[in-house]
Amino acid sequence: MDQSNVMKKNGRFYFAMVLHVLEGMLSGCNFMVLYLSIRALLEDTLNTKLLFTLTGTLALIFVVRLIIYSIGYTQGQIGGAEVSKHIRLFLGDKIKKIPLSRFTKAQTGEYINVVTSDVNNYESILTHKSGDIIKNIALSLSLIFFVSTVYLPAGLILLVVYLMLIPALWFSFRSVKKYGNEKNQILADNVSNIVEYITGIQTFRSYGIGGTKNKTVTDSMGAYSNISYQYEKKVIPIGVSYNIIVWCSLPAMVLVAGNAWVSGLLDTATFIMVSVLPIFASKLAGTIFIDLTSYKNLMISKRKINKVIFEEEEPESTVPFMPKNKDVCFEDVWFSYVENEPVLTGVSFTAENEELTAIVGDSGSGKSTILNLISKYYKPQSGKICIGGIPITEIASEKVLELISMVDQDVFLFNDTIKNNIRYARPSATDIEIIQACKLANCDAFIRKLEKGYDTPIGENGSQLSGGERQRLSIARAILKNSPILLLDEATASLDIENELAVKDAIRNLLKEKKTVIMIAHTLSIVQNANKIVVVSNGRIIEQGPHEELLQKQGKYYSMWKAEEELAV
Repeated sequence: MDQSNVMKKNGRFYFAMVLHVLEGMLSGCNFMVLYLSIRALLEDTLNTKLLFTLTGTLALIFVVRLIIYSIGYTQGQIGGAEVSKHIRLFLGDKIKKIPLSRFTKAQTGEYINVVTSDVNNYESILTHKSGDIIKNIALSLSLIFFVSTVYLPAGLILLVVYLMLIPALWFSFRSVKKYGNEKNQILADNVSNIVEYITGIQTFRSYGIGGTKNKTVTDSMGAYSNISYQYEKKVIPIGVSYNIIVWCSLPAMVLVAGNAWVSGLLDTATFIMVSVLPIFASKLAGTIFIDLTSYKNLMISKRKINKVIFEEEEPESTVPFMPKNKDVCFEDVWFSYVENEPVLTGVSFTAENEELTAIVGDSGSGKSTILNLISKYYKPQSGKICIGGIPITEIASEKVLELISMVDQDVFLFNDTIKNNIRYARPSATDIEIIQACKLANCDAFIRKLEKGYDTPIGENGSQLSGGERQRLSIARAILKNSPILLLDEATASLDIENELAVKDAIRNLLKEKKTVIMIAHTLSIVQNANKIVVVSNGRIIEQGPHEELLQKQGKYYSMWKAEEELAV
């Protein structure tokens, strides 16, 4: 679907709006019939025939309104839901095309908000607010027209009542623009913090910082509470002031109409009718003010949806990406997450085809960032990254990731069965291939001990499994995918001895196939047999070469090796 047509309203919606206008006008006809009834009563012309005629007219108006309302409401619901369906489907497809670097913590909260509450808000505009507003405006115009025909000064008073909506809404919309946008931004941050908090609740509680002690979440909730209060504090007084002004139309109408009645310029029936109508008109004007303010607030959601709809996408490269070999080369790569705070500074190295390259260095030196750049989770600010001599900057992420299998220290698993979690690596894989991958990953044994074996649901993010079991499932995925490039990011970190040995054994099975392997390791003994070891410090590569060669240089790597030997003693 074309971006410009995603939010385009359909025929059902416009048909529903026409019916809402008709219903509003018919609602105004009730007052005309009521006026004729009062007039006939006071002029002593009310008889059984006229009474039945007027009653029948009201019944007919009611039946016609009921039919129009039923059709209009149904068509509005279907039409609005159809628009929101197209929006949701488009956003689901759009998110797959947004650069992976956009999915930071803050951005994730915004995307969650857009595809959930913002789409729901916009659907509410289409299915409820628009119809209510246009119906009430049509009814208001009918009242003004009717009252003006029976007594023009009274009609002018009602006209002033509704014209006062313009300045009231101007002030209201200013507050919505200022505080509504801020409220939405804080809400997005709040969602991100809550998702992070709930995901990490076990860790928080293990350190005794669950509940109110989690300052980030409580501050975020406090900020949302404060902005909500400020928002209401600014908008409510405007609405109250407007209501006070419009309700003054009641004594004004009684005064104007009463003087005309005393002077004999107005009959009793008209006096009664125009004196009572401001009560209804004032309530109706207040409802329109509230609905339009709410409409303006909900339209913030439309702008946020549009922002995602027109967000820059990854370029769709039509150039086939089929490198002859799978070496990975960095050429003077510079990268920073935050402007003017470089994480990598002029990084250059080559991970040779079908060889093991290890990356070591202090925590925070930029090791994981290198893997993130290879995977196209981020783009470098300058420099070039090539696979098989082909720069990957303009190649679609999916094409690059087809060549890569990853094993992270943070494993993400779906709330699904073990079998399906592994099959995500290669949807066409057979059950036999999945079982074989699990055997090589050292997880077949523990899987078979489970009550339902491979069909066991593992909970959200694999919550029913241990860290080592989750890590082995991640390795099984990598084995099943069988990509020519393998990235290992401290896969044995944070594991107990038993699980670490099982994972190391699984990694050995993974490395049996000829692949280009880039491994980050916190234990140097694991990587001493690597073809090349790249030493990173403060975002720079300060040494690279085989283990023995680096020891002879007696530089950073030598110091790290000696320190590890001392710890082992």
